[in-house]
Amino acid sequence: MAIERGDADLAAFGRPFIANPDLVERFRRGAPLYAVNPETIYTDDEAGYNDYPLLDETV
Repeated sequence: MAIERGDADLAAFGRPFIANPDLVERFRRGAPLYAVNPETIYTDDEAGYNDYPLLDETV
């Protein structure tokens, strides 16, 4: 990882957080990530922000 190697001081995960509201837990468990649906990013309604299931909801 770039931070561990000293190549970076900070990493950002903006888009992955949109599709994975439990992103930190997914990283901890080594769980797969949902892909972001670009058609629902920054729209004028809630689509794409509240319709991605949490990890424990998919088990």
